[in-house]
Amino acid sequence: MYQIKVNDKYNFDITADYNQLEVNNETIELDRLALNATATHVLYKNKSYTIEIVELNKEEKTAVIKVNNNTYNLTIKDQFDQLLKQLGMDNLAVNKIQQIKAPMPGLVLSVLATEGAEVKKGDNLLVLEAMKMENMIKSPTDGIIKKIEIKQGDKVEKNEILISFH
Repeated sequence: MYQIKVNDKYNFDITADYNQLEVNNETIELDRLALNATATHVLYKNKSYTIEIVELNKEEKTAVIKVNNNTYNLTIKDQFDQLLKQLGMDNLAVNKIQQIKAPMPGLVLSVLATEGAEVKKGDNLLVLEAMKMENMIKSPTDGIIKKIEIKQGDKVEKNEILISFH
């Protein structure tokens, strides 16, 4: 069974096989035809639906789908996520990153972030030169920068703390 949240608003419990869906304990018969690897045509209650997977992130268990050109954001929880929640271990799965450490020894060419700034996952934070190559260090998480431990021109060693988060 999957628990699916649509647009952070609507919750559904879904059990599925190829031709049948059970949504919130109600069996739904589907007549479907795969159009390609990411799109399916479905007939349900004499209405036609074209369903397309726009984006699927298996790591984060999220998806973006289009149903008749309307876009929906899905968050998916499987039986393992549900078991972790029942055992009270769901918060352990969220690994809050507190610091960014130097992945290798090098020279700090520039610091792009500022203390107190709010950053998103993937934002550029600093440029580290190592072995004559410039490496962009990006934020691994959403957060607020608590302290920048280095400045432009600093030489750093591997695992030296570069930036701390709140």
